[in-house]
Amino acid sequence: MTKKVAITDLAKRAKVSVTTVSQILNGKDDRFSDKTVKRVHELQQEMGYVPDFNAQSLIRRSGRTIGVLVPNINNPFFSHFLRGIESVAMDNGYIPLIFGSNNNQKLESYYLFESIRRAADGMIIASAISDVSYIDNILNQNGIPYLLTDQAPVVAGDTIDANNYQGGQLLAAYLIKKGHQRVAVVTDRQPTLNLKQRLAGFLDTFKQHGFPISAAHVIETELTKLGGYHATEQALVDKPTAIFALNDEIAIGLYRGIHEAGLEIPKDVSIVGYDDIDLTEYIVPNLTTVHQPSFEMGTTAAKLILARIQDKDRAIQNVSLPINLVERESVRDLNFRN
Repeated sequence: MTKKVAITDLAKRAKVSVTTVSQILNGKDDRFSDKTVKRVHELQQEMGYVPDFNAQSLIRRSGRTIGVLVPNINNPFFSHFLRGIESVAMDNGYIPLIFGSNNNQKLESYYLFESIRRAADGMIIASAISDVSYIDNILNQNGIPYLLTDQAPVVAGDTIDANNYQGGQLLAAYLIKKGHQRVAVVTDRQPTLNLKQRLAGFLDTFKQHGFPISAAHVIETELTKLGGYHATEQALVDKPTAIFALNDEIAIGLYRGIHEAGLEIPKDVSIVGYDDIDLTEYIVPNLTTVHQPSFEMGTTAAKLILARIQDKDRAIQNVSLPINLVERESVRDLNFRN
């Protein structure tokens, strides 16, 4: 097996001290000649030298990493969220450790311990953690600050969200304006805090306008495309004029189920979703939904946790980002019947 290249090997080839190599590779090269700096960097590439991460972590007592816990890495919403975190983290010399929990308590605990063991400087938790008091205790005991997004329970700490109650209100008001009174809702079997708020805003608005939606018309499924597909038959039982899918993934599954039932969107039934993932612009008809600023949520979360890492005593930050309705082609206006 080839021996790992050490900093001493690089220094010997460059005919300089280990300290010189270390300082040049850490960006402190202004005190050395251009020739020496160029020589060290050329040899680093030629020899394939990579600084020892563990040794650097011990020296600076920091892993320069941020643990990130999300419920579903495959969901396009979270892929944009993670890209936002990555952009800010890398610009500041940090690496995100990304974990998908699938809302599984065993995985949550495992990834939490791994983040601590790997010297994470902070945690961004976008998963609906099972036991917030346990996580709060173990992270605080290890001096690791954390931030919660709108899926996680409310605690006295830094948080970031998008106004889900308002989003539900926007969609309900839009459907009512378009003449829809007989509506079905497809939600998650185990809704997280943000989904509960989203649903409450929607149901409250319909009730306030004199069109209460009964519990029988709120169908529970998995928060996936397959979940939406499997919920289609039940959602169509009472022939609703419109269906609210609690996220775009469910809506896309409903599209397939409705098509297989021999119905057309929006001619026979209208659909609205939530999140505004990329696919909503490419399915036919493209989907009316609520836009959540997923990338901006990621960048804001990263900025907040980095600020907390630098100053653990700073005032608690609670940031709510704006949402907006994106009107496309999936809703029929019943006020103008043909």
